[in-house]
Amino acid sequence: MIIVIDGLNKHKFPDILDEMYRLRARVFEGRLGWDVRVTDGKEIDEFDSLDPTHVVCLDEDGDVVGCMRLLQTTGPHMLADVFYALLDGEPPLRSSRIWEATRFCVDTKKLTGTKKRNSISYVTSEVMVGAFEYAREAGVLDAVAVIDPVMNRVMKRSRNAPYDYLGTPKPMGVVTAMAALMDCSDERIDGIREFAGIDHDVFLSDEAARTLFDKNRKPARPRLDVETDSINALQQYCYEQVTQAESEEEMDAALALVEALSEKLGVAPSEPLKQLTRASQERRQEKALTSTTD
Repeated sequence: MIIVIDGLNKHKFPDILDEMYRLRARVFEGRLGWDVRVTDGKEIDEFDSLDPTHVVCLDEDGDVVGCMRLLQTTGPHMLADVFYALLDGEPPLRSSRIWEATRFCVDTKKLTGTKKRNSISYVTSEVMVGAFEYAREAGVLDAVAVIDPVMNRVMKRSRNAPYDYLGTPKPMGVVTAMAALMDCSDERIDGIREFAGIDHDVFLSDEAARTLFDKNRKPARPRLDVETDSINALQQYCYEQVTQAESEEEMDAALALVEALSEKLGVAPSEPLKQLTRASQERRQEKALTSTTD
């Protein structure tokens, strides 16, 4: 199933985007050996900072198994700024009705070779359907993509063949690259759907995507819960400060530390510490009352 993540809803899905970036790193650096920048296991480039649209496929386990990035050609994009040599000196296409499709990949390690929904072929088709349908609804007429001969053959087999090419193929690293054009037409979308046997709405709502992604994942535990030993040690320190206070100033400082522990760190004091603190506070109140009476 497809979740579309863009500048409007990306704040809801930082973890899904992280998984997508990790998939990209495994595919482009690990499997394909591309010269890409990977940091903390995630492949992120300068075009990801432009609020592109990410078409992300989640499988039945809620795992990210496929993705594609869509970016308007009116501003910076890869064909204009990275793969411009493919254009043979011609200017890049620039139009609000032409989008660039890049960073397409699928998790070949998890997906099987069958024709079921967890197959490479099915996920490839579902990502394509999601991308083309989303673009069509946005008023986009065409998509341009830099592909290699293998991807070109895959697209032809899946009734998604480019209708034209820009420039001429060029060696790019270990592969040959070409700039391909695809129309965002009903005919193309229907052909891909028929090939893959996709007859349902591929899109998930934000809420459904959140539920699917979270269903097999334990909720993130608060940092303080993970550091139980450190919290216990801190409470023990507070206990010692209260019991060893020899002056009003030292008692005030110890009680302030207990208060900081419970309020600022969001951790309730242990029962012995609470009893001791309560007793100390009561003694201070009695002493203050006695002083006032005198």
